[in-house]
Amino acid sequence: MDSEDTNFATGCKFILHEEALSMREIGIGIVGGGYMGKAHAVAMQSVGAVFNTNLRPRLEMVCATTDQSAEKYRKSFGFKRCTSDWQKLVDDPNVEAIVIASPQETHREIAEAAFLCRKPVFCEKPLGASLEDSQAMVAAAENSGVVNMVGFNYIRTPAAQFARSLIAEGEVGDITWFRGEHTEDFYADPALSASWRTRGKSNGTMGDLAPHMINGALALVGPIVTLIAEVETVHSKRPTTSSASDAKDLSDVTNDDQGQIMCRFENGAMGHLFFSRIATGRKMGYVFEVTGTKGAIRFDQEDQNALWLYKAEGPEHLRGFRKILTGPSHPDYLAFCQGPGHGTGYQDQIIIEARDFLQAIETKKAVWPTFRDGMDVNRIVELAHDSSESKTWMNV
Repeated sequence: MDSEDTNFATGCKFILHEEALSMREIGIGIVGGGYMGKAHAVAMQSVGAVFNTNLRPRLEMVCATTDQSAEKYRKSFGFKRCTSDWQKLVDDPNVEAIVIASPQETHREIAEAAFLCRKPVFCEKPLGASLEDSQAMVAAAENSGVVNMVGFNYIRTPAAQFARSLIAEGEVGDITWFRGEHTEDFYADPALSASWRTRGKSNGTMGDLAPHMINGALALVGPIVTLIAEVETVHSKRPTTSSASDAKDLSDVTNDDQGQIMCRFENGAMGHLFFSRIATGRKMGYVFEVTGTKGAIRFDQEDQNALWLYKAEGPEHLRGFRKILTGPSHPDYLAFCQGPGHGTGYQDQIIIEARDFLQAIETKKAVWPTFRDGMDVNRIVELAHDSSESKTWMNV
């Protein structure tokens, strides 16, 4: 084509041709079709249109525990094929990148197999069911040299990203104090029956909710160097079924309901973290407060499109926290909406993660948080359990 040609129609054809050359499909396999499996399937279908990515996901295969459920997810989410054998998904040549959205006890084996095939892996949090698992997964990832990423979605809201940039740019000065919590009330009622959530160490609050806020604390403030923790089970027995009414129908709860960590960060800041699945009234209590020498920040996920900022400047009688509504000028907002204050939602966080994963694959450059970052979270969780048992401070 003549570079001087100004014909609009011809120009459009050229532009489309250039875009076609820069785009290619990538086959995605997702292990798990439940809550997070669906979220990732929807994200992979949407990310190309939202962010105009060069890599365009193709939903190639979904894996579930039975052939029947796999077929249900295939139909519902738009996958080409399905299986009940995750190894078949990993080995399939048309599956070029893998999302692990299955129970954490399965993460290690699937990830290690995927890395043997040199396929990029996105793994939902927590990285492994234990620190040992996560260490093995990091070794496999780094030995393979392929892209790896962990799903910590809440720190990717436009408001949380904006908070990170304010802190990094010194807008609130040197950080002196951090308070974070992840609190929900889905098990606040002691009459709720036992389930898989009440069995197994990794399914307790410290394995389920705590990783999100620990990751948030590390992202906002930096490494934790010492900690002391308390972890406890408040409701030690629950009905075996929802209709159980007799003491003999009670089942032991073998994991934790809530936990707290008092810590010191590498930069000298003090901190406190709290996690609970029995926090009555809390639905999505991912909350943090950051205090610095020149200001402070507050955020609450239940109002995820707002950030509260205090600046220690100007006349005292005019000072106070001000509410900043996220809009097109904040990180990753404009791709979803052109209106300030109109807001983004939960699914949008997963789409942002999908964009970052595809970008890492395309550029062959790591995007935070990698498996090693996920392992750092597992380490804090394990030390918190150890500290709670020994009632002592622990060095990280």
